[in-house]
Amino acid sequence: MGYAMSRFELDSEMHDEGTAIDGISSSERNQEQSVALDHEISHLTKFRSAPSEMIQRVTSIKPNRPISTVKMLSAREANCSGKGRFSSQDRCHVLSRYLPANGPWYVDGMNSRAYVSQFSADGTLLVTGFQSSNVRIYNVEKGYKVQKDIHARSLRWTITDTCLSPDQQCLVYASLTPIVHIVNVGSSSVESHANITEIHHGLDFSADGDEDSFGIFSVKFSTDGRELVAGTNDNSLYVYDLDANKVTVRLPAHSNDVNTVTFADETGHLIYSGSDDNLCKVWDRRCFVAKGRPAGILMGHLEGITFIDSRGDGCYFISNSKDQTIKLWDIRKMSSNATSNPGAFTDKDWDYRMDYPSHVRNINHPSDLSLATYRGHSVLRTLIRCYFSPAYSTGQKYIYTGAYDSSVYIYDVVSGALVAKLDYHDSTVRDCSWHPIYPILVSSSWDGTVVRWEFPGDAKAPAMVRKRSGRRYGAYY
Repeated sequence: MGYAMSRFELDSEMHDEGTAIDGISSSERNQEQSVALDHEISHLTKFRSAPSEMIQRVTSIKPNRPISTVKMLSAREANCSGKGRFSSQDRCHVLSRYLPANGPWYVDGMNSRAYVSQFSADGTLLVTGFQSSNVRIYNVEKGYKVQKDIHARSLRWTITDTCLSPDQQCLVYASLTPIVHIVNVGSSSVESHANITEIHHGLDFSADGDEDSFGIFSVKFSTDGRELVAGTNDNSLYVYDLDANKVTVRLPAHSNDVNTVTFADETGHLIYSGSDDNLCKVWDRRCFVAKGRPAGILMGHLEGITFIDSRGDGCYFISNSKDQTIKLWDIRKMSSNATSNPGAFTDKDWDYRMDYPSHVRNINHPSDLSLATYRGHSVLRTLIRCYFSPAYSTGQKYIYTGAYDSSVYIYDVVSGALVAKLDYHDSTVRDCSWHPIYPILVSSSWDGTVVRWEFPGDAKAPAMVRKRSGRRYGAYY
């Protein structure tokens, strides 16, 4: 891929401190901070992305102060760590300042809205999903060459979610139907037409009721790849056992659509869910079958939850919401029940297909349990997603999200400051994904394009995407 550490070293010597974070103007970057986070997670984040004590001692820099990349490289060459290499802290201290804010460069485009874009866990594959029923898998190491073009079966309106299995051999895709389809993506065939060139095995999640109105918004593999968890528009959370080929758990989890579900960590014991009832809930698999109720509830949003991303440690997660905010949560602060009705503090006539009313933007939930709130992006019309930045290269120092205003926003977790705003698309950015190792970010938009943003580490940068006749479908040079 051309992004070896030596290339980062070369680039870093040509930049002064701080110049790599150039996605927004200095005036925007110096805006009033929306978060003053004084909590255990702020210390954990700073620890992960701060230089090691040995490097600080050798360079005579005060703790928690940035060290120039040149000094960091000199200390590494002098083997100050005694290991002959950077520690994980030192690596993140260098790489986290080089945001993927340059570009964009073209990946793909269709005359159809792009709903999903996600790198695989190892970064070798990119999965995208379009409203036109196409799910495409690209080989990142071969220049984003299409490795699998899947034509979805039984699509209703759009592909709502996709997920690769942990071994990256199977992919599931969901739509506003009771059926989740699973496809073998390790096969040699590039074109995958449902049940014509390849089998798209259907997994039926429907319960007793009207299957015509049943829809699945979110689906995730368990860490061992043996189960799926799904959130649906019948207000429920489902668990599907792939070995038994049936639904084993159905929980009436919320009082409205369950828009997002995810596992808290690698153990698979805890599941987070978010709903249009404005609540995030935590479910403990070791007891939720018997209890039938969540381990805890986290309230603070004033409108529905569109997405949840876990930090992966079983304690912290973030949620995107139609109240135009991202919130950071610690499940150790969760409540046993919802103590107030947030609908009493919002505009009852508002619909998230309309602009968010200005007079409710600064209203706070009276029982807000969140640690921090991040504002600036817009969440309208669709279930826009948000994420922590990668642990390997940034120490999860940032939060990033798509937005209705066609941009990608990157916030500092601790300060809440907007550190980059990526502008290119002509329509809503529903999903985006930061490469787990390299400073590359992919964004997918309702304008039909999938593009990548980079901090160039290659001597030869790819040609940039350009407008052609007011549209960007397939416009690349």
